[in-house]
Amino acid sequence: MAKKNAVAIIPARGGSKRIPRKNIKDFFGKPLIAYSIQTAVESKLFDKVIVTTDDEEIAKIAKEYGAEVPFIRPKELSDDFTGTGDVVKHALNYLKEHGEEFDFVCTIYATAPLLQPRYLIEGFEALKNSDAINAFSATSMPFPIQRTFKLDKNGRCEMFTPEHYMARSQDLEEAYQDAGQFYWSRLDKKSSDIMFGKDSIPIILPRYLVQDIDTLEDWIRAEYMYEAVKKSAQR
Repeated sequence: MAKKNAVAIIPARGGSKRIPRKNIKDFFGKPLIAYSIQTAVESKLFDKVIVTTDDEEIAKIAKEYGAEVPFIRPKELSDDFTGTGDVVKHALNYLKEHGEEFDFVCTIYATAPLLQPRYLIEGFEALKNSDAINAFSATSMPFPIQRTFKLDKNGRCEMFTPEHYMARSQDLEEAYQDAGQFYWSRLDKKSSDIMFGKDSIPIILPRYLVQDIDTLEDWIRAEYMYEAVKKSAQR
């Protein structure tokens, strides 16, 4: 069986708790998942854009916006404890059983309305032109992690690294975090390391294009950011 180049897999289960029906909730006139699907299609990188879901309504909407939904995800892979890796592995195994194998897979989150095709392309180019196994979206931390603190059991401050209390921000090493948008992997190699390890290339996104959407506060912030980016692009 001949391998194809790349497949995008977008996990989107129906059981969101903190924001009910989050993946298909209206976001500036479109279901949230539509942005990830359309960006993947627009990038022209993928032989297929697959949505894996346990929900018939999500499946219907995903197809309307250009994705394929070749199966309904089994219940045992649709609870609060199943990791994205298992969901993607299931989708790849399904495709393989039906005669389709790929050199690269890109997992794209359904909650990424700020994702832009150019960063998907940058990630793919960086990966295929290197010996890395993964490439994923990342962004810089807005504040030095060395000067952060937690609350103790009495509600008082306790620094994680108190030795840096007197350090100037500009003298501290910059830190980065997962942007939660996309994760490229080559499928002809296996890594023994974690995603945020030596086998991965981080694709650094500007912070104004990064917002995780787990809570209502996150959603509102994403709306402000999306509107600002849209207005800036129209100037």
